[in-house]
Amino acid sequence: MSDDNARYNAAEVEPRWQAVWEKGDIYRADDKSDKPKFYALEMFPYPSGRIHMGHVRNYAMGDVVARYKKAQGFEVLHPMGWDSFGMPAENAAIATGGHPKDWTYGNIDAMKAPMKRLGFALDWSREFATSDEAYYKQQQAIFLKFWEKGLVYRKTAKVNWDPVDNTVLANEQVIDGKGWRSGAVVEQRDMDQWFFKITEYAEELLEGLDTLDRWPEKVRTMQANWIGKSEGLQMRFEWTGSSKDIKVFGKKILTIAEHADAGDGVHPDRQANVLNYISEGIEVFTTRPDTLFGASFIAVSPDHPILKQMEQSSTEVEAFQAECAKIGTSEEAIAQAPKLGLDTGLRVKHPFDETKTLPVWIANFVLMGYGTGAIFGCPAHDQRDFDFATKYGLPILPVVQPPHPNHPREGGDERKLEEAYVGEGTLINSGFLNGLSKEAGISAAITKIEEIGLGQGVTQYRLRDWGVSRQRYWGCPIPVIKCEACGPQPVAEADLPVQLPYEDIDLNIPGNPLDRHPTFKTGTKENPVTCPKCGEPAERETDTLDTFADSSWYFARFAGGNTEDTPIGAAANDWLPVDQYVGGVEHAVLHLLYARFFTRGLRDCGLLDLPSGEPFAGLFTQGMVTHAVFTDEDGEYVMPADVIEGGNQLLHIESKKLISKGEVIKMSKSKKNVVDPDEIIEGYGADVARWFVLSDSPPERDVEWTESGVIGAWRFSKKVWSLVADSEKMNPLSVATDATGDALALRRFAHKALEKITAGIESFRFNTSVAQIYELTNALKKYKGEDAAKAESLGILIRVIAPFMPHLAEECWSHLGGAGLCYHAPWPEVDPAMLVEDEVTLPIQVNGKRRSELSAPKDISKEDAEKLALADEAVQRAIDGLTVRKVIVVPGRIINIVAS
Repeated sequence: MSDDNARYNAAEVEPRWQAVWEKGDIYRADDKSDKPKFYALEMFPYPSGRIHMGHVRNYAMGDVVARYKKAQGFEVLHPMGWDSFGMPAENAAIATGGHPKDWTYGNIDAMKAPMKRLGFALDWSREFATSDEAYYKQQQAIFLKFWEKGLVYRKTAKVNWDPVDNTVLANEQVIDGKGWRSGAVVEQRDMDQWFFKITEYAEELLEGLDTLDRWPEKVRTMQANWIGKSEGLQMRFEWTGSSKDIKVFGKKILTIAEHADAGDGVHPDRQANVLNYISEGIEVFTTRPDTLFGASFIAVSPDHPILKQMEQSSTEVEAFQAECAKIGTSEEAIAQAPKLGLDTGLRVKHPFDETKTLPVWIANFVLMGYGTGAIFGCPAHDQRDFDFATKYGLPILPVVQPPHPNHPREGGDERKLEEAYVGEGTLINSGFLNGLSKEAGISAAITKIEEIGLGQGVTQYRLRDWGVSRQRYWGCPIPVIKCEACGPQPVAEADLPVQLPYEDIDLNIPGNPLDRHPTFKTGTKENPVTCPKCGEPAERETDTLDTFADSSWYFARFAGGNTEDTPIGAAANDWLPVDQYVGGVEHAVLHLLYARFFTRGLRDCGLLDLPSGEPFAGLFTQGMVTHAVFTDEDGEYVMPADVIEGGNQLLHIESKKLISKGEVIKMSKSKKNVVDPDEIIEGYGADVARWFVLSDSPPERDVEWTESGVIGAWRFSKKVWSLVADSEKMNPLSVATDATGDALALRRFAHKALEKITAGIESFRFNTSVAQIYELTNALKKYKGEDAAKAESLGILIRVIAPFMPHLAEECWSHLGGAGLCYHAPWPEVDPAMLVEDEVTLPIQVNGKRRSELSAPKDISKEDAEKLALADEAVQRAIDGLTVRKVIVVPGRIINIVAS
């Protein structure tokens, strides 16, 4: 063996093959191919500047699938692009004094280079960034189509307002009631906002989940819970007195007309609702009308429309609302907050008991975004209501009798309850509902409420329409012109795109930069913004779209090509849905739900022929790559690359100061526990980085990055190369049909391994495929022949390694004498005959104890099996001095010898 053969130099081999692949343009997908199509896609990245090993794991998984499907004979589409709008670019520009666009596109260049070095089989001809003018032009066209279809509307909605940054904040950006960046106390404001009408498809989105049998069950469950379908009752609790004399804290609530006379009024969008609530009572939605007899209070949201009247009659209400606003508006924040309530003094009638009235409270745990924004509290059978009633001394009456004796029965003492009972049971203390089950009680209660005219059975959804207005610069401009006389008007499609200005952008002043830009809002003196309808001076909409919109249709743009005249080219209809989508579980709800909404909207607007409306047929959510966190003596985070060992201590590579090793967590740039792929590529090669992230654990679980694991992957690559380098030239596509003896045994081993490797890739169990590849490599290492069986087995090994370590596979394929590129070689086929076992192993027991085992032909006769067992040396020792009384042979299973 020559020195050249012994040495595998990844630094020389990998760039050489990448140049060959790029020159041959081998990854370009052919829309017109007559091969079956397969669309592989990973969630595209935000261009933050550098990729780390977490990215590598995500893209490597998709790459294995893409290369495998190509070898199986599919025409594969495997594109890549950039989710490039968003706040991080603005924050970086503020910090550096640069421009968001320059920062973004510089980062794209920085991230694209290592991705190419990793050898991913990506069709870069379809690359785009969502901040490209050509992309957001078509997104604006989609917005207008959705608007025309009734899937876009504008309304007044309550938002989190940062009074220092002068911007709307998402719930997640409100920390302890304060803006995440300014630290200012967040205010609740009513503002005009643009919405996508995702609720239009609530039922279809829910039903569609049943068809997604290649999605993780947990993701489907999360989406179903987010949509939140509830069958129940919507009913009205009537006031105890005349609506004309309703008072809060002793002060009369003015009617709409009285407010108008006083000149203070009520917002027009609220008038109808407020009047309805004032004149009729409180509307409540419930999924448990069977427990109505256990109601002890009514609770309304701090944002309930009726409070618009109360605010102007009571400083107590205003103060309570302000206190609730500090907690935050997200469900998570409210669920973790202590229960807060304010008794309004209002009372309503109980629908089934004329002698009973219920107090109306304002409660911080009631959400305006679900149902009607009001509930009836049944403390005995809802833990949230129980906690609230316990805190404020409200009655707790059990109305469901559990199927066990230790719970209060009919007329039982309410003080015995220490927590709410939420299980099944029989209704008690419930008048005409007594003795009924939960389901029967629900039905009977709904029927009764409908008979007396106080409500009806309805279906509700937790899902709310998607508010997409963002007071940001670096986002897709909303293509709308606002006219005082005509209202919001769509920009003419011929005038798209509404371009983001590059000059005169000042991000250092709080608020929306587009709102104060010298020309964007009103135009120039020579070319002013005018209303498309009446021609009078008008203003551009200065809000930009939520960046989730950018990623809600990019996969269709990839599939249809970067067309100029339409958002989505016709070829998308042949590629979609995406056959295999790979990405983090953190996107299980919003991104995937919004994408499912978008495809339905695109379908109904005639832009996409996708009857099911489902964009992703298969979904896999991978685990994270983790690494230990390192900190210096000042508690500052330190990069792993800057840490060395010295005298049983960890030291900083430059300062030699002591370094502390912390917990192992997800790689994060903020914690600096990231590993740069370039470092691994430089030291060991791209294939080693790819192999490591796919080999150590099931793909859905986290994998810890360790130096020892990387070295192990590197040694394995050397082992594979030595196998090929030590071998003679041979045809890797040969089939050793005449193999016997050891050669036949090698063939059997190779085909059994091939079957398991293929199954592992198909089921996203890459670690099991890797384990079988190790075994096949070891079997080949032990084999001493230079024959067709070795050629066939080596050919199988090289081809099954190719999706994982493509550079090594190409080099081995070429060295062995394979024709063309390994990338174009067909996936090896399993020979079913090689999976059939000719021999079986039979355990031999003497008087019930295992003494030996026998390898014998599968069809061995009982007589021959008995003779061989009795002749076994270990058995002879066990029966020495004894008389064999009986030999029981269970064919293919076991041999039992009875001796005494």
